[in-house]
Amino acid sequence: MTSGNVRPAIDDFWAVIPAGGAGTRLWPLSRAGAPKFLHDLTGSGRTLIQATVDRLAPLCGERLMVVTGNAHAAAVAEQLPELAAESILAEPSPMDSMPAIGWAAALLEVRDPSAVLGSFAADHVIADAEAFRDCVREAVAVARTGQLVTIGIEPTFPSSGFGYIRLGDALDVDGAPSARRVAEFVEKPDEATAQRYLDGGDYRWNAGMFVVRASVLMDMIAGYQPELAAGLRQLAAGQAELDSVWPGLTKIAIDHAVAEPAAADGRVAVIPAGFDWDDVGDFASLSALLPAAAGASAKVLGDPASVILQDATGTVVTGGRTVVLLGLKDVVIVDTPDALLVASRERAQDVKQIVELLKSSERGHLT
Repeated sequence: MTSGNVRPAIDDFWAVIPAGGAGTRLWPLSRAGAPKFLHDLTGSGRTLIQATVDRLAPLCGERLMVVTGNAHAAAVAEQLPELAAESILAEPSPMDSMPAIGWAAALLEVRDPSAVLGSFAADHVIADAEAFRDCVREAVAVARTGQLVTIGIEPTFPSSGFGYIRLGDALDVDGAPSARRVAEFVEKPDEATAQRYLDGGDYRWNAGMFVVRASVLMDMIAGYQPELAAGLRQLAAGQAELDSVWPGLTKIAIDHAVAEPAAADGRVAVIPAGFDWDDVGDFASLSALLPAAAGASAKVLGDPASVILQDATGTVVTGGRTVVLLGLKDVVIVDTPDALLVASRERAQDVKQIVELLKSSERGHLT
C-alpha cells in the first residue's frame, strides 16, 4: 500500500547501473583504482553511485544490478551493502557499454523475458530526482511496446563534448505523452554546429540512458551484433565460463551496437527531459555542482576551514592539510596524499592529457 503522493515501484522494471571508466579529467581525485563514481563529488554525503541507487530505488525496489570491473566490485559492495552478491556483475576486463549492459540483459531474459531494463550510468548528477523518475516511467510505457527508448537531455549550452539526438514525430503511447520518435543520433559536433542544434530546438543531448525490454534488447543485439549476442546468451545460460567467453566479446558502445542502427530502422523512441543533468566530466563541471560557501570566493570539496583565500577564486579539493590561495583567479587545486594538481579552470578538459603523460612515464602508478 502507498499513501499520499508516493508512487509504487514498477513491477516489471529492473535498473542496471554500468559502473566503469576512470574519470581521467578529474585526476588526481578520480583514478583507475578509485573512479569518480566511488566519490562524493557534490558534498551530499553520498557517492555518485549511491546517489544513483537512491534515485532509482523508488522505481525498481530491489530489482537492481550493477555491472563493474573486477577491481571495483569490492568497493561497490561496500558502498551498497543492500545489494545481494549476485546483483554485482564483475567484468574481467573493460569492454565498453554494450557487453556490460548486454550481460545484464541476457541474465534478465532468462529470468523474465518480459522484464523492462533501464540502464543508467553510475556517475551522473541529477538534481530533480522526481522529474527524472517521471521520464523513466514514460520510457517504460514506450518500452513495453517493443521500442528501445532513450532519455534526451535539453541542452543548456552548445556543447561539442556530447552526442545529440534529433527529435522525430510524436508517438501515441498511453502513459507517455512526451514520447517522440528518434530521427537520428548525431556524433559530437563542432561548436558552431552545436549552436545550431541549440537554436533549432529539435536536438537533445544523448546522456546514454536506455530503457527496453530485456528480450527486445537481446534480439536487437542478435540482429546487429550476432556474435556478441551469442556469447552473452551462452553466459546467461551457464553454458560457458565467464573468463573464457568475455575476452572474445566485441568491444563496442551501446550507441554504435544497437541504438544508431535501430534508430535508422525506426525502432528507437526518446523521452525529452527538462531536468538538470551533469556527467561531472571535468573540474569546471564539478565547480558548478558545488554549493558556494557563505562569503567564500572559491568552491570547496572537503573541509572549507582548511582553505585560506586572499584575492583568489577557483575550485579547491582538499586533502586534509591547509591550502592557501593568494592572488590567483579561476584556478583548480586538487590536493591528494601522493599528487597535487594546480591548473587554470579553462584548461580543465586537458587534465586527461596529463594522465596519458603519466601513464607513459615512470609515474604510471599515480593514474
